[in-house]
Amino acid sequence: MNAKFSLLVINQLKLIHPLHLCFTKNNLFDMRVILFDDLSQRAKLFPLTLTRPIAALRVGILTISEKWEKYLGCPVSYQTEPYLQKKFPVKYDEQNLLINGSLCPNSELIEKINNLSTDEALFAYDTLLAIKLPEELAKKWDCLDLSMYKPIHYKAPITKLVFPEDIFKWNDAEIRKDYTLLTKNRTSQNLSNTNCILGENIFIEEGVSVECSTLNTLEGPIYLGKNSQIWEGCNIRGSFALCEHAQVKMGAKIYGMTTIGPHSRVGGEINNAVILGYTSKGHDGYLGNSVLGEWCNLGADTNTSNLKNNYSEVSLWDYNKMYFRKTGLQFCGLIMADHAKCSINTMFNTGTVVGVGANIFGAGFPKNFVPDFAWGGAGGFETHQLTKLFETAEKVFARRNKSFDVTEKDILIKVFELTETARII
Repeated sequence: MNAKFSLLVINQLKLIHPLHLCFTKNNLFDMRVILFDDLSQRAKLFPLTLTRPIAALRVGILTISEKWEKYLGCPVSYQTEPYLQKKFPVKYDEQNLLINGSLCPNSELIEKINNLSTDEALFAYDTLLAIKLPEELAKKWDCLDLSMYKPIHYKAPITKLVFPEDIFKWNDAEIRKDYTLLTKNRTSQNLSNTNCILGENIFIEEGVSVECSTLNTLEGPIYLGKNSQIWEGCNIRGSFALCEHAQVKMGAKIYGMTTIGPHSRVGGEINNAVILGYTSKGHDGYLGNSVLGEWCNLGADTNTSNLKNNYSEVSLWDYNKMYFRKTGLQFCGLIMADHAKCSINTMFNTGTVVGVGANIFGAGFPKNFVPDFAWGGAGGFETHQLTKLFETAEKVFARRNKSFDVTEKDILIKVFELTETARII
């Protein structure tokens, strides 16, 4: 793999003996909580993590970082790649709790973390889950000699994002967990009597608008975030999460295990898909077993295949191997990174990966891997120039009353440099 492209290249480790800098055991609530990117894991989640830390990924109703904040009752920060730190800053204190950012929390795990001493590290198999460090070591956590810590092995099941498809694979379970977390001891708002509601497992936040639609909670909960909208004639089955300011357009059919992230707009048919946020799939067309990043747009009648004609196992492009990786899944659709867009009537084959800033148009099926900043379609690709992408992004951000600022531009410039090798494929 080209060294320029890899984000996993680490300087030769300078082994640090941790014990002479230890502080006494403290309750985790007295510590600064930092969610770190597992350097052995980060590239496996490309292209989604090219533009964000792992903990900023959404699975269920909340992002991983939002889950930890809700469970712990305190803010968290991110330990990630330098080019992302301005947008996703890290904050240290004298005492810090570092938690693997690909890990979804639960009560049992939090209790185990809280019981850690400062000479211990929590592992699941060979994966570091959590460790307590003073500021001096927290800033050099990726250079620590972990053999100097007593390993504590966590043997209970964990939910951990390893590959992009894990987001839709774990989404149903995480919606249910987040629903319980967000609604405990709270009272839902009421819905208009123009709707048909099956079951009682539904929670409505303030400012929600729903008319003349069917919401079926018999198979899973439905959560509607603040100021979200479901327009007339929609049929929705749980589990389903509609995040704040998101919209479902008229006549949409959503089959469950689906999350529509904040400020997104959707229509057509959707099944077991996760949209991270600020993305539009506003028209008819099928989206199944898929993950869409932020600031994406699917043209009218765009369709994704999530099942091969011969019902065989689906493979996905792997940025680490620079080749296709078997997923073990029979159903797997589209993984689309931030700022990617496609024109009307686009057809995506089963198991397609679309990189950051790609722009797809024209007849026929594009390849199963569309490189980052590619411009074209089935007939071939050229490079999507950053100046053109920036012009589009400024207009798209303005539609959501946000500013496409220097921080956003600098991230895309860095990703453009890092992914240069992939564009010759």
